[in-house]
Amino acid sequence: MNVGVAHSEVNPNTRVMNSRGIWLAYVISVGVLHVVLLSIPFFSIPVVWTLTNVIHNLVMYLLLHTVKGTPFETPDQGKDRLLTHWEQIDYGTQCTSSRKFLSISPVVLYLLTSFYTKYDPAHFIINTASLLSVLLPKLPQFHGVRVFGINKY
Repeated sequence: MNVGVAHSEVNPNTRVMNSRGIWLAYVISVGVLHVVLLSIPFFSIPVVWTLTNVIHNLVMYLLLHTVKGTPFETPDQGKDRLLTHWEQIDYGTQCTSSRKFLSISPVVLYLLTSFYTKYDPAHFIINTASLLSVLLPKLPQFHGVRVFGINKY
């Protein structure tokens, strides 16, 4: 137990995706984003689906794969300072339920987007590039890897 803190975790970032209701809140927030984009009158349905997919993947890439460290004071001697949020989830253990959920949800959104854009080539290329940009960093082979030294410090 950590003395002087309101939680018993060494790093609360490791367990945030296991919190009660967080998966539901995630799905609802994606749904709200989609409804807000649908309410803009000059966007067509395929454009709204592509924007929902791209915005979702951009935000998830920024939050999970570029932001490093932890906002909490942790007694780990700064070890987590060099890790992204994705690398901290479940203490770096691969194939946990949280990691599977965060890996499958962009794929499901991509499949829905592809269906509702009627597999239009322009939308398909944009959505596929967006999906790959968020799925590749989640692979176990990229755990702790900084491609071309980007986000090294």
